[in-house]
Amino acid sequence: MTFREQTFYNAFAWFSAGRRGLPRAPRAATPNDTMHPTGNIRLLDKMVEEGLISAEQRETALSSTQLGERMEEALLEIGAVEEPQLLKYLAAHHRTRFVATEKLARADIDRATLEKVPQKLADQHTVFPVMYDAQAGVLSVVTPDPDNVAALQEVQLVSGAKQVRAFLGRPKGVRAAVAKAYHGDIHAFATIDRTAHEQFATMLNIYERNLVSEESMVTALASEAVAKERVISGGDLEHPGLRSAESAEGLTSEAYLETLNVLVSLLENNRTDLRGHSAHVARLMKKIAERLGLSPVHRATLMIAGHIHDLGKMGAYHLTALNVADYDGHRASAQKAFNVPLRLLEAVKLPQETLNGVRSMYERCDGQGFPDGQRGKEIPLGARLLAIADTYADLTQNPRNPFRKTLRPVAACDVLANHKGKVFDPNLVDLFRHTVTGEDLKARLLAQRYRVLVLDPDPEETTILELRLIEQGFEVRQARAAEHALKMLAAGEVELVVSELDLGQQDGLKLLAEVRRNPWGESMPWIVLTGRSSREDAQRAFELGAADFMNKPVSPDLLVAKAKQILERQVGRAGTRGVSGSLQEMSLPDIVQVLWHGRKSGSLKIRAKGESGEIHFVEGNIHNALWGTLRGEEAFYAMLTLTDGEFALDPTLAETQQVINSNPEALLLEGMRRLDEAGR
Repeated sequence: MTFREQTFYNAFAWFSAGRRGLPRAPRAATPNDTMHPTGNIRLLDKMVEEGLISAEQRETALSSTQLGERMEEALLEIGAVEEPQLLKYLAAHHRTRFVATEKLARADIDRATLEKVPQKLADQHTVFPVMYDAQAGVLSVVTPDPDNVAALQEVQLVSGAKQVRAFLGRPKGVRAAVAKAYHGDIHAFATIDRTAHEQFATMLNIYERNLVSEESMVTALASEAVAKERVISGGDLEHPGLRSAESAEGLTSEAYLETLNVLVSLLENNRTDLRGHSAHVARLMKKIAERLGLSPVHRATLMIAGHIHDLGKMGAYHLTALNVADYDGHRASAQKAFNVPLRLLEAVKLPQETLNGVRSMYERCDGQGFPDGQRGKEIPLGARLLAIADTYADLTQNPRNPFRKTLRPVAACDVLANHKGKVFDPNLVDLFRHTVTGEDLKARLLAQRYRVLVLDPDPEETTILELRLIEQGFEVRQARAAEHALKMLAAGEVELVVSELDLGQQDGLKLLAEVRRNPWGESMPWIVLTGRSSREDAQRAFELGAADFMNKPVSPDLLVAKAKQILERQVGRAGTRGVSGSLQEMSLPDIVQVLWHGRKSGSLKIRAKGESGEIHFVEGNIHNALWGTLRGEEAFYAMLTLTDGEFALDPTLAETQQVINSNPEALLLEGMRRLDEAGR
């Protein structure tokens, strides 16, 4: 890995760690430590003061500790707090980092690292080694007592390491890891209760991967795929023969793709104009692969190519197939960087279709591309699709593209068409145009398109939520500070706010109070999503008019559903927002079917051939149609002949008389019959 690449991934590891702090050197146990009885009392008191647990839960947990139970296990046993939240809190207390049980269960530790800590010592002190940096002489271990200086000194002495780094883990989780790795008990984790939310666990896997290891994010992701294969097979970590390097199943599973999606989205957080670009390219790859009828595994390999195609290439230029073909500077940069993603991911053993797609994405249909000068169908299918999807995403999302503005889907497809046969595959461009423009309009016709502001200083906490909101048709704005949020709110750019309370120098409740003092913020729907859980915070939030108060971690799908409900109640209707487009993007029969099946209401206004008309929809049914001097069904049939023109859907349809009684399906069938007869 080059110095620049190493610097990039080290910087990202720091970014992921956020303000959680670095592990400090071990020190002697004091009454403030969780391993000390007095420390338990003080720490439980602090949790009560901060609203993490109740006074009753404190007493129950304290009673359990007096009977020999670990404080952490007592709190988890009574359901006072979930494991991720507890470990995060304790890690901050110890000023170190944490590793969740979910991560330990999937850990694949090499034998050389395990041998650094003898089995007897691991059992005695509940210490589990996870990584050894031979060059630096640093041994990283997971333990429930990261400040047990005597135990860590003994580990350092026996292992011969220059330094021992201690990360926090749940006591039962660490003991299970020791039992599995040292004693061969593959069912060691089976009895541990894992109730963390699935999506939050995915985020923890990504976060912890950086904390346990100093290696690159993408290399660690490879280990995750292998670990998943081993968990599925039920195999012992001592039997590497169970690993199948050639098998693509682990790399193309939904869980792996979702993890990759979140990982790359986090990597792209600082790409101002291209944030979320690779995830968008992956979705486009999936869409066109489905249209081509490719197998699920083949589709997944192309999605991986979409996710990773820009890794290591996030420099001054965005290197799309179109930019590289048109500009010498882009071409020179791409010739140096085209293989960087694959070099970074050598250890992953990616599927061959993924490798071919990324390596050959700058080949051209006319044979003038590189690295091999392939032409036409000599170029791998994945590479031809990736060239189109990457360029389209750049044209429609990046204001710094060659046109210096974002283009609408039809205009972007026109650009692709202008380079058919030269840069892009002509047949795939036509198929891509038909697929993305129709689907884009359908999404806009059916989606609510509400604008949501997610206000949180930590992007790790919001990435999955942002992805889910976008998938459900929301337009998502991000703010990391209260000042930025206020500017967007004052400008009328937001219709709902999802906000953390801990906003650095300003408190989220003070921000909400300030917003409520302004005319534009008096009735702004506001959802509090916070790590704080005190009764006083919740009460104050509701007094200020918050629509909901939710504690992290929370299911993103649940939050999205609540956001929709709040907005629909606020607006007083669930209808579609105004949408406009071209009949070349989507034919009128297709629009009618979308609105009919979506049970939408509104006036569909048509302009074509110098004339205008309307079709009135009420809960999907057609009540009337007007075209020139025609009314009712005849006007509808006349508009079905239009193939060129503009349309706009106005959802604010006033009450209208029902002139047409036939259902849309019957109208379309009759209209098609008339068109057929007219063409004979």
